[in-house]
Amino acid sequence: MSSQEYTIPLSAEQIYPLLLKLEDQGVITRTFRRLDPDRQQAVIDAILAEAAVSGPAGINIKHVAARSGVAVGSLYQYFGNREGLINFSIELVTRQVCETFNYIQPWLAEMPLREGLRAYIEGGEAWSEAQASFVRFFAAAAYNQNAEMQERVVRPVAAVMLENVRQMLAAALERGEVRADLDLEAAARLLHGMTIILGDSQILPYLNAYFQTSEEGVEWQRVMNVFLDVLTHGMLAVNQLNNENLGVETRES
Repeated sequence: MSSQEYTIPLSAEQIYPLLLKLEDQGVITRTFRRLDPDRQQAVIDAILAEAAVSGPAGINIKHVAARSGVAVGSLYQYFGNREGLINFSIELVTRQVCETFNYIQPWLAEMPLREGLRAYIEGGEAWSEAQASFVRFFAAAAYNQNAEMQERVVRPVAAVMLENVRQMLAAALERGEVRADLDLEAAARLLHGMTIILGDSQILPYLNAYFQTSEEGVEWQRVMNVFLDVLTHGMLAVNQLNNENLGVETRES
Protein backbone atom coordinates (compact mmCIF):
# COMPACT_ATOMS: atom_id res chain seq x y z
CA MET A 1 0.00 0.00 0.00
CA SER A 2 1.44 3.38 -1.00
CA SER A 3 1.27 6.63 0.95
CA GLN A 4 -1.40 7.86 -1.46
CA GLU A 5 -3.60 4.85 -0.65
CA TYR A 6 -3.19 5.65 3.04
CA THR A 7 -4.82 9.05 2.58
CA ILE A 8 -8.61 9.02 2.86
CA PRO A 9 -10.09 12.35 1.68
CA LEU A 10 -12.83 13.64 3.95
CA SER A 11 -15.87 14.07 1.70
CA ALA A 12 -19.50 15.05 2.28
CA GLU A 13 -20.41 11.40 1.73
CA GLN A 14 -18.11 10.37 4.57
CA ILE A 15 -19.30 13.07 6.93
CA TYR A 16 -23.03 12.52 6.42
CA PRO A 17 -23.32 9.09 8.16
CA LEU A 18 -21.40 10.50 11.12
CA LEU A 19 -23.72 13.51 11.26
CA LEU A 20 -26.72 11.19 11.36
CA LYS A 21 -25.21 9.33 14.33
CA LEU A 22 -24.37 12.55 16.13
CA GLU A 23 -27.87 13.89 15.54
CA ASP A 24 -29.35 10.70 17.03
CA GLN A 25 -27.06 11.17 20.04
CA GLY A 26 -28.12 14.80 20.44
CA VAL A 27 -24.65 16.18 19.72
CA ILE A 28 -25.88 18.25 16.74
CA THR A 29 -29.30 19.41 15.62
CA ARG A 30 -31.17 18.48 12.47
CA THR A 31 -30.64 22.07 11.30
CA PHE A 32 -26.89 21.51 11.09
CA ARG A 33 -27.20 18.06 9.54
CA ARG A 34 -29.42 19.45 6.77
CA LEU A 35 -27.27 22.53 6.19
CA ASP A 36 -25.84 23.25 2.73
CA PRO A 37 -22.61 21.16 2.48
CA ASP A 38 -20.44 24.20 1.71
CA ARG A 39 -21.76 26.11 4.72
CA GLN A 40 -21.44 22.98 6.82
CA GLN A 41 -17.81 22.55 5.79
CA ALA A 42 -17.09 26.22 6.51
CA VAL A 43 -18.33 25.72 10.07
CA ILE A 44 -16.29 22.54 10.52
CA ASP A 45 -13.15 24.22 9.16
CA ALA A 46 -13.68 27.20 11.47
CA ILE A 47 -14.12 24.97 14.53
CA LEU A 48 -10.96 23.01 13.77
CA ALA A 49 -8.98 26.18 13.04
CA GLU A 50 -10.10 27.75 16.30
CA ALA A 51 -9.23 24.56 18.19
CA ALA A 52 -5.72 24.58 16.71
CA VAL A 53 -5.18 28.09 18.09
CA SER A 54 -7.02 27.93 21.42
CA GLY A 55 -6.97 24.19 22.10
CA PRO A 56 -10.09 22.00 21.82
CA ALA A 57 -11.23 22.89 25.33
CA GLY A 58 -10.69 26.60 24.72
CA ILE A 59 -12.82 27.01 21.60
CA ASN A 60 -14.46 30.45 21.50
CA ILE A 61 -17.85 30.36 19.79
CA LYS A 62 -17.59 34.02 18.71
CA HIS A 63 -14.29 33.31 17.02
CA VAL A 64 -15.81 30.31 15.25
CA ALA A 65 -18.63 32.52 14.01
CA ALA A 66 -16.16 35.09 12.68
CA ARG A 67 -14.01 32.47 10.98
CA SER A 68 -16.98 30.74 9.33
CA GLY A 69 -19.02 33.81 8.43
CA VAL A 70 -21.97 32.34 10.35
CA ALA A 71 -23.90 34.23 13.00
CA VAL A 72 -23.34 33.27 16.62
CA GLY A 73 -27.08 32.60 16.91
CA SER A 74 -26.89 30.11 14.05
CA LEU A 75 -24.13 28.19 15.82
CA TYR A 76 -26.38 27.87 18.86
CA GLN A 77 -29.08 26.52 16.54
CA TYR A 78 -26.63 23.95 15.20
CA PHE A 79 -25.07 22.78 18.47
CA GLY A 80 -27.27 24.04 21.32
CA ASN A 81 -24.43 25.65 23.25
CA ARG A 82 -20.65 25.96 23.39
CA GLU A 83 -20.29 22.58 25.07
CA GLY A 84 -22.27 21.00 22.25
CA LEU A 85 -19.95 22.57 19.68
CA ILE A 86 -16.89 21.25 21.55
CA ASN A 87 -18.47 17.80 21.82
CA PHE A 88 -19.09 17.82 18.08
CA SER A 89 -15.47 18.67 17.32
CA ILE A 90 -14.20 15.94 19.64
CA GLU A 91 -16.50 13.30 18.13
CA LEU A 92 -15.70 14.34 14.56
CA VAL A 93 -11.92 14.28 14.97
CA THR A 94 -11.69 11.21 17.19
CA ARG A 95 -13.99 9.06 15.06
CA GLN A 96 -12.42 10.13 11.77
CA VAL A 97 -8.84 9.56 12.92
CA CYS A 98 -9.68 6.20 14.50
CA GLU A 99 -11.55 5.16 11.36
CA THR A 100 -8.49 5.97 9.25
CA PHE A 101 -6.16 3.88 11.42
CA ASN A 102 -8.66 1.00 11.52
CA TYR A 103 -8.96 1.19 7.73
CA ILE A 104 -5.23 0.71 7.11
CA GLN A 105 -4.67 -1.96 9.77
CA PRO A 106 -5.20 -5.06 7.55
CA TRP A 107 -2.85 -3.78 4.83
CA LEU A 108 -0.09 -2.98 7.28
CA ALA A 109 -0.35 -6.39 8.95
CA GLU A 110 -0.01 -8.17 5.59
CA MET A 111 3.30 -6.46 4.81
CA PRO A 112 6.71 -7.70 5.94
CA LEU A 113 7.40 -5.95 9.23
CA ARG A 114 10.05 -3.54 7.97
CA GLU A 115 7.94 -2.45 4.99
CA GLY A 116 4.85 -2.17 7.15
CA LEU A 117 6.56 0.10 9.66
CA ARG A 118 7.90 2.30 6.87
CA ALA A 119 4.47 2.56 5.25
CA TYR A 120 2.91 3.34 8.63
CA ILE A 121 5.26 6.25 9.33
CA GLU A 122 5.46 7.67 5.80
CA GLY A 123 1.73 7.20 5.27
CA GLY A 124 1.07 9.12 8.45
CA GLU A 125 2.96 12.05 6.99
CA ALA A 126 0.92 11.91 3.78
CA TRP A 127 -2.34 11.72 5.71
CA SER A 128 -1.33 14.63 7.93
CA GLU A 129 -0.83 16.82 4.87
CA ALA A 130 -4.24 15.89 3.46
CA GLN A 131 -6.02 16.32 6.81
CA ALA A 132 -3.96 19.10 8.38
CA SER A 133 -6.86 20.53 10.39
CA PHE A 134 -7.49 17.16 12.05
CA VAL A 135 -3.81 16.81 12.88
CA ARG A 136 -3.62 20.30 14.41
CA PHE A 137 -6.70 19.55 16.52
CA PHE A 138 -5.23 16.26 17.74
CA ALA A 139 -1.83 17.83 18.42
CA ALA A 140 -3.46 20.56 20.50
CA ALA A 141 -5.11 17.83 22.57
CA ALA A 142 -2.07 15.55 22.77
CA TYR A 143 0.56 18.11 23.73
CA ASN A 144 -1.16 19.84 26.61
CA GLN A 145 -2.33 18.83 30.07
CA ASN A 146 -6.11 19.02 29.69
CA ALA A 147 -7.31 15.81 31.34
CA GLU A 148 -10.66 15.71 29.51
CA MET A 149 -8.99 15.99 26.10
CA GLN A 150 -6.46 13.35 27.06
CA GLU A 151 -9.26 10.91 27.86
CA ARG A 152 -11.72 11.80 25.09
CA VAL A 153 -9.36 12.52 22.19
CA VAL A 154 -5.83 11.28 22.82
CA ARG A 155 -6.40 7.95 24.56
CA PRO A 156 -8.89 6.51 22.00
CA VAL A 157 -6.67 7.46 19.06
CA ALA A 158 -3.51 6.21 20.78
CA ALA A 159 -5.23 2.90 21.55
CA VAL A 160 -5.99 2.36 17.86
CA MET A 161 -2.44 3.35 16.88
CA LEU A 162 -0.98 0.92 19.41
CA GLU A 163 -3.28 -1.81 18.12
CA ASN A 164 -2.00 -1.22 14.59
CA VAL A 165 1.56 -1.83 15.75
CA ARG A 166 0.47 -4.80 17.87
CA GLN A 167 -1.24 -6.40 14.87
CA MET A 168 1.81 -5.85 12.65
CA LEU A 169 4.00 -7.61 15.20
CA ALA A 170 1.51 -10.44 15.74
CA ALA A 171 1.32 -11.07 12.00
CA ALA A 172 5.12 -10.97 11.72
CA LEU A 173 5.35 -13.49 14.57
CA GLU A 174 2.88 -15.79 12.82
CA ARG A 175 4.93 -15.58 9.61
CA GLY A 176 8.08 -16.46 11.52
CA GLU A 177 9.69 -13.06 10.90
CA VAL A 178 10.37 -12.23 14.55
CA ARG A 179 11.78 -14.23 17.44
CA ALA A 180 9.31 -16.60 19.07
CA ASP A 181 10.45 -15.43 22.53
CA LEU A 182 9.78 -11.77 21.77
CA ASP A 183 7.77 -9.94 24.45
CA LEU A 184 5.11 -8.87 21.95
CA GLU A 185 3.27 -6.40 24.18
CA ALA A 186 6.41 -4.62 25.38
CA ALA A 187 7.79 -4.52 21.83
CA ALA A 188 4.52 -3.09 20.50
CA ARG A 189 4.59 -0.30 23.08
CA LEU A 190 8.24 0.52 22.31
CA LEU A 191 7.54 0.66 18.56
CA HIS A 192 4.41 2.72 19.17
CA GLY A 193 6.40 5.33 21.07
CA MET A 194 9.26 5.41 18.59
CA THR A 195 7.01 5.75 15.55
CA ILE A 196 5.27 8.69 17.23
CA ILE A 197 8.62 10.41 17.82
CA LEU A 198 9.72 9.87 14.23
CA GLY A 199 6.39 10.88 12.74
CA ASP A 200 5.51 13.82 14.96
CA SER A 201 8.95 15.39 14.62
CA GLN A 202 8.15 15.85 10.92
CA ILE A 203 4.40 16.42 11.09
CA LEU A 204 4.88 19.00 13.86
CA PRO A 205 8.29 20.53 13.11
CA TYR A 206 8.48 22.49 16.37
CA LEU A 207 8.86 19.15 18.18
CA ASN A 208 12.06 18.41 16.28
CA ALA A 209 13.82 21.03 18.42
CA TYR A 210 13.41 18.50 21.24
CA PHE A 211 13.44 15.14 19.42
CA GLN A 212 16.37 16.13 17.12
CA THR A 213 15.49 13.42 14.58
CA SER A 214 16.87 15.46 11.69
CA GLU A 215 18.86 18.56 10.85
CA GLU A 216 20.98 19.87 8.02
CA GLY A 217 23.28 17.06 6.93
CA VAL A 218 21.26 14.39 8.75
CA GLU A 219 18.14 13.70 6.70
CA TRP A 220 15.08 12.26 8.37
CA GLN A 221 15.03 9.28 5.96
CA ARG A 222 18.55 8.38 7.06
CA VAL A 223 17.45 8.34 10.70
CA MET A 224 14.37 6.27 9.89
CA ASN A 225 16.45 3.70 8.01
CA VAL A 226 18.66 3.23 11.05
CA PHE A 227 15.58 3.01 13.28
CA LEU A 228 14.20 0.22 11.10
CA ASP A 229 17.56 -1.56 11.02
CA VAL A 230 18.02 -1.49 14.79
CA LEU A 231 14.51 -2.52 15.69
CA THR A 232 13.89 -5.17 13.07
CA HIS A 233 17.30 -6.78 13.57
CA GLY A 234 16.71 -6.84 17.30
CA MET A 235 13.44 -8.71 16.82
CA LEU A 236 14.10 -10.85 13.75
CA ALA A 237 14.01 -14.62 13.94
CA VAL A 238 17.40 -16.29 13.34
CA ASN A 239 16.53 -17.46 9.82
CA GLN A 240 15.32 -13.97 8.89
CA LEU A 241 18.46 -12.39 10.34
CA ASN A 242 20.64 -14.77 8.33
CA ASN A 243 18.74 -13.80 5.19
CA GLU A 244 19.23 -10.11 5.99
CA ASN A 245 22.99 -10.63 6.54
CA LEU A 246 23.26 -12.63 3.33
CA GLY A 247 21.62 -9.78 1.48
CA VAL A 248 24.13 -7.32 2.90
CA GLU A 249 27.09 -9.54 1.95
CA THR A 250 25.73 -9.98 -1.55
CA ARG A 251 25.38 -6.22 -2.02
CA GLU A 252 28.92 -5.62 -0.73
CA SER A 253 30.55 -8.30 -2.96
